[in-house]
Amino acid sequence: MEKSGKPRVAIIGGGISGLAAAKELRWLEPVLFEATDSIGGVWRHCSFRSTRLQTPRPDYEFSDYQWRDRNDPTFPTHTEILEYLHGYTTHFDLWRFIKLQTKVVEIRSIGDGRESWFTELWGNKGRAIPDQPAWEVGVVTGHSDTVQWYKFEFIVMCIGKYGDIPNMPKFPPGNGAEIFRGKVMHSLDYCKLDEVATEELMKGKKVVIIGYKKSSIDLAVECAEANRGEDGQPCTMVIRTLHWTVPSYSIWGLPFFLFFSTRFSQFLHERPNQGLMKSLACHLLTPLRRGVSKFIESYLTWKLPLDKYGLKPDHPFVEDYASCQMAILPENFFAEADEGRIMFKRSSQWRFWEGGVVLDDDTKLEADVVLLATGFDGKQKLKSVLPEPYRGLMVDSSGVMPLYRGTIHPLIPHMAFLGYIESVSNLHTSELRCKWLGRLLKGHFQLPSVEAMFGQTREEIEVMKRTTRFYRRHCISTYSINHSDDMCEEMGWSPWRKGSWFSEAFGAYNNQDYKEDDE
Repeated sequence: MEKSGKPRVAIIGGGISGLAAAKELRWLEPVLFEATDSIGGVWRHCSFRSTRLQTPRPDYEFSDYQWRDRNDPTFPTHTEILEYLHGYTTHFDLWRFIKLQTKVVEIRSIGDGRESWFTELWGNKGRAIPDQPAWEVGVVTGHSDTVQWYKFEFIVMCIGKYGDIPNMPKFPPGNGAEIFRGKVMHSLDYCKLDEVATEELMKGKKVVIIGYKKSSIDLAVECAEANRGEDGQPCTMVIRTLHWTVPSYSIWGLPFFLFFSTRFSQFLHERPNQGLMKSLACHLLTPLRRGVSKFIESYLTWKLPLDKYGLKPDHPFVEDYASCQMAILPENFFAEADEGRIMFKRSSQWRFWEGGVVLDDDTKLEADVVLLATGFDGKQKLKSVLPEPYRGLMVDSSGVMPLYRGTIHPLIPHMAFLGYIESVSNLHTSELRCKWLGRLLKGHFQLPSVEAMFGQTREEIEVMKRTTRFYRRHCISTYSINHSDDMCEEMGWSPWRKGSWFSEAFGAYNNQDYKEDDE
């Protein structure tokens, strides 16, 4: 990794965001550090046998690299997604930047950094790339414990929020896994098992699954399939918080995008810095906004046996959509429940006993295996490699990472973060931010002041707080088009990306609308 005369840029992580960053920054010949032996991120290391994409193929593709079979109506498997990512990497000759089995273990700030810390402008006098290296990155390769250090002017963090560090529930002494006679496994460890091992783990066993989001739902289906037959045992899902689930992207025969993915539909929802007139309009449109949510809820309660199994959430559908917590159901999920192979228990708290788990009403569930689909601690992943004082700045008082345009922390200079803001299509969200970052590093525009960036992030968080109780997930799904408009304007692009006013108002926005203006 010799100095080429260009600013040295490191990209940490070889998932969706890291690959998109490498493509958009390839003019800088970046170095992409990937800790494992493969690209693909969560699709390679946090997927189950049954894991599929939750969106149609055209909604999950790069703007300049389409799926070969993009008209296939089925949702692609994780294997198909990995093949697509490998094709993208080869097509744009990104392998030359990628260093596999090279794990970043520590990042150090070079110098005292006083010229760029806590100043009015982000970075060195408002510049994204300084004249001298700003960071040292320590890596270990293969099975070696020797740390090698490299200097960089800029770092792009793409290690993501999922994988690596499981979010493990904590219990008082005598109530944790240490007293349980069976096996406890987090979904992260389950992902590492092959099909034979997963069937051996669950077949004929009493399995309890903690959680009710996408991972736990997929786990329940795999458990049910493994327990078909005379010796099979039902698996039990222990649910603390219910969320709305969707069987397909069709509501009463209407395409789902009509409700949330057009300019007209998003006009119903509050957005940051929307002004007095838009705020008034948004207030007046409250009945219509609630009506849309009720319309979707009516379909879901008709289509799915939510009342039968006590799985109907108490909160509106829009709150789950606004926090990116809507899950697409596997086709056979409720069919397996109807056969008695998946059971459901509500409980706000739970603990272990020697024979299984105890619910908040003191009901004891017997279990041979307890699977924890309790998520990941992505913020701790970042804190484990970032130096002080930046480590302590990652999360604000609301528990959210304050990232301007979902990319720049106003108090951490010469570093970008990709993959930490969510929407319905995280690939689209990441790719557009990579395009924006590339133009920032080229000097096509400058960032506003640190205070102005904080003001923008605070406004986004306040909008989320007013929209959903699940605001700690930085999700922009109800105002994603407006968010993209702002980024386009900063890049010097037209925010209006379609060919007619009708398409602008009622057409679904996706990655193909954000091809570069000079392409």
